[in-house]
Amino acid sequence: MKWATASLQQSGQQPTAAKELLQGLLGWNLTTLVANYRTQLSATQRDHFEEVVHQACQGQPVQYILGQAPFYGLELQVNPAVLIPRPETEELVDWLLHDYGTSRLRLLDLGTGSGAIALACKHERPNWQVLGSDISKAALQVARQNATALGLDVTWQESDLFQTLQGQRFEVIISNPPYIANCERTVMDQQVLDYEPSQALFASHHGLAFYQRIANEIATYLTRPGTLYLEIGYRQGVAVQRLLQQANPTAQIGLQQDLAGHDRMIKMKLR
Repeated sequence: MKWATASLQQSGQQPTAAKELLQGLLGWNLTTLVANYRTQLSATQRDHFEEVVHQACQGQPVQYILGQAPFYGLELQVNPAVLIPRPETEELVDWLLHDYGTSRLRLLDLGTGSGAIALACKHERPNWQVLGSDISKAALQVARQNATALGLDVTWQESDLFQTLQGQRFEVIISNPPYIANCERTVMDQQVLDYEPSQALFASHHGLAFYQRIANEIATYLTRPGTLYLEIGYRQGVAVQRLLQQANPTAQIGLQQDLAGHDRMIKMKLR
């Protein structure tokens, strides 16, 4: 642990990754790790640990090294075809689950990636009929693997936003679309730029391109009543509200902050 921590610090990486890697390698939680600090690793375990620490020293995210990431109480498989799930997205799921109980409904997770949102919702609301869509075949393969591993019955469909979803309507649509402007690359974490899929990160028109498309098409795919939930960039609240309102003038739109106090989520209700 001391060697790994020092190696990560010298490489300019987060030293806390040492614990995460060792816990993941051994399948232990933090309590078990602390209780076994004097336990000697086998030669095979030590070699494997040294290998993954070297990968982390080169900047590779811990989640991709271990091939897994937690989300809303679930352990998801992840690889560079999908974004690493973030805590802010858990707050979006919280908002939806707070609003809707166990009554049967149809939910669309638009741009599902690893399937994180769709699977968390299905796990918490087994009675819901959940569809996850994505433009990326590789991402959908990860989502399907996660659904199988978790034993959750979610339907998956390849689609560029609503392109192949014609004729379908949903009581709830939720999405964490690409929303980072290309001009923001210079201020982003290099690890994100190097390893996470740019297709799932960046959008044209100052990061608003996908929100504009969703705003223009959403009325065709939501039932009445129906609700849209969106994750947004922390400086995009006013702009996304404006896009939604212009395309859906009678809709009721609300903005929600995350736990850090940043504008992070938008809800639009159609009546």
